[in-house]
Amino acid sequence: MTKDVMRLAALAAVLLAGSCAAPGDNDGIPTMEPTALHPIAVHPEHQTVRLSFSGNSAGLAAEDEANLDSVVRDYLSNGDGSLSVSVPEGPESSEAITYFGERLAHMGVPRSRILVGTHPVGDGDRRVEVGFIGYVARAKNCGDWSENLALSTDNMPSENFGCAVQNNIAAMVANPRDLDESRRLDDAPDAARRAVVLGHYEKGEPSQAVKHTSDTGNEQSAPGSDIGN
Repeated sequence: MTKDVMRLAALAAVLLAGSCAAPGDNDGIPTMEPTALHPIAVHPEHQTVRLSFSGNSAGLAAEDEANLDSVVRDYLSNGDGSLSVSVPEGPESSEAITYFGERLAHMGVPRSRILVGTHPVGDGDRRVEVGFIGYVARAKNCGDWSENLALSTDNMPSENFGCAVQNNIAAMVANPRDLDESRRLDDAPDAARRAVVLGHYEKGEPSQAVKHTSDTGNEQSAPGSDIGN
């Protein structure tokens, strides 16, 4: 009887010691989180487009108009720093600089972030280069089927676990920099409205916009139900 009691006491001591183990004692267990198995890498990448510009108010061809619209949208969405415009040296350089400076400002690019310059025409290519430094997000490629999924004795996920999800997140995120750091509140489009709402909230005042009677004049109530009558 005494031996049994001693054995139970020893077993209880072992279990108690295990329950008190520090978090670092399990560091040897591999992680199964998709974010760790397939991390999304965010890195800067120079994005540029070359456009054919014709002087004498001819401007850009329809295809180049679409390309310029696309690069400006990308810049306003996830660009960092200035939007550069490099025109070929020559008699039309001044006209091209003026054209693109005004055009980009009209498209919503702050003038302080438009950087213009010229480049020599060494190979005869007289196209205008418009570009910026943007951020791209990428996860590693999926498709590692090297292991036998029908036989697993280690209770660990396959190499592809969570890979598609991580790749979809990397492809869908509007601004890849959001995966590395949060945006400043004053950079958001509705920052001014947010400040007003928070100010009202802190003062205990109604934070929603006032709804006038004229705004509800055309509203109609849903017809009552006849169920149960």
